[in-house]
Amino acid sequence: MTTKIDTRRRQFLAASAAGGAAAGLAGFAPSALAQGKPLPPVAAWKDASRLIVYSASGVETKRSALGEGVITDNDVLFLRNNLGAPSESIMANPDAWSVEFDGVTNARAMTVGELKTLGLETVAMVLQCSGNGRGFFAHKASGSQWKVGAAGCSMWTGVPMKAVVEALGGVRQGMRYMTSTGGETIPPGVEPKKVMVERSVPWNMMERAILAWELNGEALPLAHGGPVRMIVPGYYGVNNVKYVKRVAFTADETGANIQASGYRVRPIGQKGAPTQSTMWDMNLKSFVTSPSGEGPVRAGMVQVNGVAFSGTSAVKAVEVSIDGGATWKPASFSGPLLGPYAWRRFVLPVRLAAGTYSITSRAIAYDGQVQPELRVENERAYAHNGWRDHAVKVTVA
Repeated sequence: MTTKIDTRRRQFLAASAAGGAAAGLAGFAPSALAQGKPLPPVAAWKDASRLIVYSASGVETKRSALGEGVITDNDVLFLRNNLGAPSESIMANPDAWSVEFDGVTNARAMTVGELKTLGLETVAMVLQCSGNGRGFFAHKASGSQWKVGAAGCSMWTGVPMKAVVEALGGVRQGMRYMTSTGGETIPPGVEPKKVMVERSVPWNMMERAILAWELNGEALPLAHGGPVRMIVPGYYGVNNVKYVKRVAFTADETGANIQASGYRVRPIGQKGAPTQSTMWDMNLKSFVTSPSGEGPVRAGMVQVNGVAFSGTSAVKAVEVSIDGGATWKPASFSGPLLGPYAWRRFVLPVRLAAGTYSITSRAIAYDGQVQPELRVENERAYAHNGWRDHAVKVTVA
């Protein structure tokens, strides 16, 4: 894992690069390039050689960069923003950042410094964009054309939300949702509800949620939501609100577009509506990370490895196919089990002769779910967990 010294040095350099970005491409740091596009200033400290840049708000981890360990390093963790990050100045004194709490008996604001006195917890969790796998859909839905790398498994440290709620006298009666509001700057002249990042989840998610100020043992960087971020283990990334400035327990879901019509699963061609399924629990998924398909593989013994995870029932087993799903072999888990919301690493040694192979995996959960073969077609290309699309084409020489 990258050392704290190295990472913080890159973050310092990133802040400096942001100030001079106007000399290069607007909105980007001119010194860091990935796949021919520059990294945005907020993430200029990341390892460009192991990333794919789609835009200033979409940066994917290469399949090969997910490595063989359980934890995804900060400098290769994917980036997804619905709005531009706030000013770097908010990181000058992160403990002074204030979060307003409402819908509790004793509603009030608390600084991060105060929150740090209420409790401490670390959770290993898969963070995954709702659109991870969008690049496999035929209708090319708008947005970053992610393949597998809009996901990572990281350690998040902060205060349990249930401890905060207890300190504030408990949730008021009749409150059905926990609604988090991000601290992004709203563009001038725009109706806030149209663009603001505000997400509602069932109120009892406070039992597993934390307000995090550390990522993999380091101060949470601005790129990933610092000074403090709402973390809801097992839920898609959009619910893990960055720069959180307000947490309210509410009777109804927020009317912000990102909840009311955005992140809704609907047929292709239909508009989003509150009656449609929203992106909360992550579904059962696995994919191979090595071989990555980025180059030829030498004939002989090959270690096929990858990751498997779910937001609902824990992963019980993983099977691997080297012939595009015609036959399957059981894989073994590798690495430590870091809790129900982390991904499981799997490995299967196989002997491959010269030729071309389609290598894929499918996960099986304790509740009996089996990862499906095909994607579910939908307008925004969300929640893709079909194993066929995620197969890696490998040439063995």
